[in-house]
Amino acid sequence: MFWVAALPVHLAHAQAALNSGDAIVEKRETKAWLSRIQEAASKRSYQGTVVVSSGGAVASSRITHYCEGRDQFERIDSLDGQTRHVVRHNEQVHTVWPQRRIAMVEQRDQLSSFPGLLQAGGDRVPDFYELRSTGQERVAGREANVLTLRPKDTHRYGYRLWADKATGLLLRTEVLGDRGSVLESAAFSDVVIGVHPSIDTLLQPIRKLDGFRVLQPAAVATRLENEGWSLSPKVPGFQMVSCVKRPVDGPLRTQSPGAAQEPQLVQAVYSDGITYVTVFIEPYSVERHPRAMNTAIGATQTLMHRQADAWVTLMGDVPAPTLRLFAEALERRK
Repeated sequence: MFWVAALPVHLAHAQAALNSGDAIVEKRETKAWLSRIQEAASKRSYQGTVVVSSGGAVASSRITHYCEGRDQFERIDSLDGQTRHVVRHNEQVHTVWPQRRIAMVEQRDQLSSFPGLLQAGGDRVPDFYELRSTGQERVAGREANVLTLRPKDTHRYGYRLWADKATGLLLRTEVLGDRGSVLESAAFSDVVIGVHPSIDTLLQPIRKLDGFRVLQPAAVATRLENEGWSLSPKVPGFQMVSCVKRPVDGPLRTQSPGAAQEPQLVQAVYSDGITYVTVFIEPYSVERHPRAMNTAIGATQTLMHRQADAWVTLMGDVPAPTLRLFAEALERRK
C-alpha cells in the first residue's frame, strides 16, 4: 500500500508532531506509527522477560525473537506454573509441555500477541481509533514514546502504548476501560534489542520429542453459511478474518475405530485491526452445558448460552455490550 512505501516520510512527520507537542496524530501518520510497531515485533531480533497482568493474576515469560532474512524464529518459555515452551518458525508453531510429555503442532499466520499489536485488517484502525501522543518515558531502561489509542465509539477499549524510541518495539501496553482504568497490561521488565541467539538453542525444546504425544489439530476452513449460521456484525469495523471447524474435543480426543463421526465445533474470528471477537458454535449437550453464563477477566469478556440446537460461546477483548451485539446478530439458518 502507498503508506508502507512512504513509511519513513510519514514517520518523520509523526515524530515532528510528537516533538512539537501536537496532541493528535493524523490518520496517515497513525498508520505509519502502528506499522512501525508491528514491523519491529516481527522483523527485529530481541530477548527479554514479559510480565502480563490480567484480572488480578500475574504471569511472566521469557521471549526470544530472531529474524534472519525471511525467516522468523521465536521461543516463549513460561516462568510461572507448569513448564511450557512455545516455539515458532514462521507460521509453524510448536507448543510443548515437557512434564505431560505432550507437544502440539499448529499453523498460525500472524504475530498478534505482545509485543505484536495489529490483527488482520490493521489498515482500518485509524477509522475507529484516534492516536494521541502523551510524552516520553523510560521502560525497561529504554526511552519510549507514549501513545494512546482512543476509540471513536463505545464498542471497543482504549490502549496506552509505550514504543521504543529507537526501534519502535512495543515495550509496554495497557488496555483501558471507559473511565481510563487499566483492565490488562503487558510489559518487558528487561529487554535487549539486536540479539543474535543460537538457532539450535531456540529450537531445542522441539529437537527431541521421542516419547512425546505429538498432536496436530485438524482444522478445516469453512463459512458460517455452510454450517447453517449467519452473522452480520452490528458493530462498525469488525470483519471476519477466519472461520474453521474442528472436532469438539480437539486433538486430545481419542476416537475408537468405527465410532460415529465426531461432533464439530465451528470457530469464527472477527477483528477491527486491534482487537477481536471469537464465536464458537458446537452441538448442545445437557451434560456439557448446564447453564448460560457471562464472565469478565481483565479485558476479556465471555458469553455462553444455548441457541436452537447449539451451544454458543462468544469471547473477546471488548466491552460487554459489544459482545452482546455479536450474540444478537448470530442467527440459525437451518
